Amino acid sequence: MSIEFDSDKQRLDRDMVYRYLSGESYWARGLPRDIFERSLDGALCIGGYDQHGRQVAFARVISDYATFAYLGDVFVLDSVRGQGVGKALMAHIDAHPQLQNLRRFMLATADAHGLYAQYGFAALSAPERIMERVEPDIYQRLARERGQP
Repeated sequence: MSIEFDSDKQRLDRDMVYRYLSGESYWARGLPRDIFERSLDGALCIGGYDQHGRQVAFARVISDYATFAYLGDVFVLDSVRGQGVGKALMAHIDAHPQLQNLRRFMLATADAHGLYAQYGFAALSAPERIMERVEPDIYQRLARERGQP
């Protein structure tokens, strides 16, 4: 399958990406639209487009473009899964000129370890040195505070 990737935020199908992240993903379910929009503003966003110009893939990289990057919100639509789109997306990210020679590039995944391992990602080398603060129900709490279902 022929896919074109670029990081033009104006080209993104923001409604589709938002629907997927807030409604279908396991990691951002319930994501409020305003937080979604801010997340795009502060990141390198990569869209994948089929031969008809329809967006079929997405990834977001948060980085200082010198020492560190975090890869998140990666998805490929069900309609094109199993056709190499995820691998093509990762190859594009791996070769992106702004993401070269980083000391640390991180991500979190529940189910795609095999894919990411092909691009050099591995379990934490020193997990005792990494800390995190996680609020897994933050979007649901925000919705309640805002009076939304």
